[in-house]
Amino acid sequence: MEKLARSCPYCGGAMHIERIRCKACKIAVEGEIPIPRLARLPPEDREFIELFVKSSGSLKAVAQKLNISYPTIRNRLDEVISKLKQETTGDKEYRKRILDGIEEGKISVDEAIKLFREL
Repeated sequence: MEKLARSCPYCGGAMHIERIRCKACKIAVEGEIPIPRLARLPPEDREFIELFVKSSGSLKAVAQKLNISYPTIRNRLDEVISKLKQETTGDKEYRKRILDGIEEGKISVDEAIKLFREL
């Protein structure tokens, strides 16, 4: 599965897609397009979720396909759920760091507005 950068290697901010293009007709759309939360998961978690959905949400079926015990699959799903919850928490923490930066005089209000818009 393809790798997708979830955060900026320089500042740690959220990455966004700015341009998408149709290969057939070459039409392009540009703008600030946030990367969906599921797409920000590591490739192995996205593959697991895809298998889970293809298995109609049956953990038993996923366990059989992967030849792994049901409790192991249940734990794996719990880990993915936790990562999705952390993603939301991570956004909140990043927002707090921006506000702290303003308060401490490390970043300007204009810079903060730009960073908030990138979220």
